[in-house]
Amino acid sequence: MATEPVIAKARGEGRTVLTEVESKQLLRQAGIDVIDTRLAISREEAISISGELGFPVALKIASADILHKSDAGGVKLGLENAKDVGQAYEDIMAAAKQKHPKAKILGVVVQKMARPGVEVIIGMSKDDQFGPVLMFGLGGILVEVLKDVSFRLVPLAKRDAAEMVREIKGYPLLEGYRGQEAASISYLENLLLKVSDFVEKNPEVKELDLNPIFAYSDGALAVDARVILEKSKQ
Repeated sequence: MATEPVIAKARGEGRTVLTEVESKQLLRQAGIDVIDTRLAISREEAISISGELGFPVALKIASADILHKSDAGGVKLGLENAKDVGQAYEDIMAAAKQKHPKAKILGVVVQKMARPGVEVIIGMSKDDQFGPVLMFGLGGILVEVLKDVSFRLVPLAKRDAAEMVREIKGYPLLEGYRGQEAASISYLENLLLKVSDFVEKNPEVKELDLNPIFAYSDGALAVDARVILEKSKQ
């Protein structure tokens, strides 16, 4: 299937954690909307890619060994010009090497800043007894503070997806609380079904984290993604 080359490459390098670019590549192949994200291995390449994508852009450290990018000083947002991008590249690389000296750093990923929307999260982890469990809730830092999430076993039915979206306490935010743009509930339901299908067809995926996903009235866009594979049985 289309996911095999990406997973095989990681396996061949002895990795279980996919890079952000690899994770988004897999999800895009599954029909999940993710923001265009490209790898830059030099300051000059980061500037060039930023010009192609269009400002403002975001830069993030690219390393399978650094899971919490922000804590490592590995994220710079809202960069408006080439000078800012060049400085951000140097700052990110220096901070990452200082805080994670043993990490294998590939460079930085560059992506265009997405239009803000309601932030939601979709995640998956495997339970030893029940298998893959899908999670949905409010995303960004809210998921850590409020823990407003719902869970269902994979595979999901349409009814499961509808219930997951509606049973979180923050559901009024998705409906357009106090004049804010409402999210497309039907799109989020279909997105959950797509992720469920992806998980079911790729049993080698151990964990999945899409956070944040910006939900809009006409769709949704995952701006950050992480995929972790099962350890090789060999």
